[in-house]
Amino acid sequence: MSSVAGGVVGRTAVFSAAGGGAPLHVLAVDDSSVDRAVISGILRSSRFRVTAVDSGKRALELLGSEPNVSMIITDYWMPEMTGYELLKKVKESSTLKQIPVVIMSSENVPTRISRCLEEGAEDFLMKPVRPSDVSRVFNRVLP
Repeated sequence: MSSVAGGVVGRTAVFSAAGGGAPLHVLAVDDSSVDRAVISGILRSSRFRVTAVDSGKRALELLGSEPNVSMIITDYWMPEMTGYELLKKVKESSTLKQIPVVIMSSENVPTRISRCLEEGAEDFLMKPVRPSDVSRVFNRVLP
């Protein structure tokens, strides 16, 4: 797995099809470089500026310094900190709790899905994530 110093592995700006204003910023979190590339590509092909990091810890570091994240999409199963643990930390934070969080996983475990939704996740997507999945969630959650 390759990474870039500071954990930021990809960043691009994409503006809304409606034009004007700043692009919505999505933080994509996944320890798999392949999955990060897939979700980042899907997001970039839409209306989003994407920052991709390889761990929950790096996501929290970035959230501490980047105040304009519109949504977080994170893998469930990662070393050091799971997506569920990241979700809990975001929802427990007075400064971050308003940011919608979407969890992704390649494992269809109903109890895991329920637990994430009960803890405040906006949605739970099964991998491989498809553009239609992302469109459905983001159109419902973001302006």
